Amino acid sequence: MEKKILLSQLATDTLKGLSSNPKYLLSKYFYDDEGSRIFQDIMNMPEYYLTDCEHEIFSTQKEKITQAICAGNKLFNLVELGSGDGLKTKILLKHLVEKGINFQYTPVDISAKANYELVESLKKELPTLQVEAKTGDYFRKLKTLNGHASIQKIILFLGANIGNFSENETTEFLSRLSTYSNSGDKVLIGFDLKKSPAIIMEAYNDPHGHTRRFNLNHLVRINRELDADFDIRQFEQQTTYNPQTGEVKSFLISNTEQTVQIGALEKVFHFEKWEAVFMERSRKYDIKTIEELALNHHFKVVQNFTDQRNYFVDSLWEKI
Repeated sequence: MEKKILLSQLATDTLKGLSSNPKYLLSKYFYDDEGSRIFQDIMNMPEYYLTDCEHEIFSTQKEKITQAICAGNKLFNLVELGSGDGLKTKILLKHLVEKGINFQYTPVDISAKANYELVESLKKELPTLQVEAKTGDYFRKLKTLNGHASIQKIILFLGANIGNFSENETTEFLSRLSTYSNSGDKVLIGFDLKKSPAIIMEAYNDPHGHTRRFNLNHLVRINRELDADFDIRQFEQQTTYNPQTGEVKSFLISNTEQTVQIGALEKVFHFEKWEAVFMERSRKYDIKTIEELALNHHFKVVQNFTDQRNYFVDSLWEKI
């Protein structure tokens, strides 16, 4: 039932985005099974510093993070939104298990395949860990967990995923996160920090072509799920960075005048030559802005965990 809701939403959002001027598509639909796999390739690139930075934070500061999130030996639910392969989180999970911490792990991901593979790997690596994976929309799943007010939630939203949101979407996300959190619940959110534009552009304008494949896979998904006829050879991928706003933006650009038919929408869309379709943003933050975001949504910053280069921060908040 939930898959049908998501497919219907994909159709609605695609219609709205391609009917707009300028055109856009929503980045949340990047992460089908193939998109999730390509994103793993992106994260494994040496130029993509975000993965190494957050891996360093979890590897070198896992005990500090443990002390900050745990309150005695009271049971808590470690809920991860957008868990993916759980590579970084496994560092913390192993540490918590080794210390005998009383907790359960609830990975939430839109990809059923990613969830299945994560659960299977955890069965082998941490057989005593209590795991209950949930597939689907983050807040649909978080809402069901919020009914258990007696169990503290520690919510993870890692990998700088929050940077993919517009300002309005960030406000909506954090407002809903606050709504589905009880007083004393904590959230650990990954933020990419502002730094040299050259370093940022190298990470997002990759020479390996993974970012291009990641964006084009969105069109492939629309072809498959909405009966469209996008020819991905007729689109180029382009990345820009604005150091004033701190936003990386990704576009698909039509390299010819063309029309695309989407059967599920019963509509034809026209693209001018060199017309750009906005695909994704990745915003970079500073510590002051992060603290303001927390306070504006009824959280307080408990502790910031940064890597040695101060490229990245995992910011721990507590619901007031």
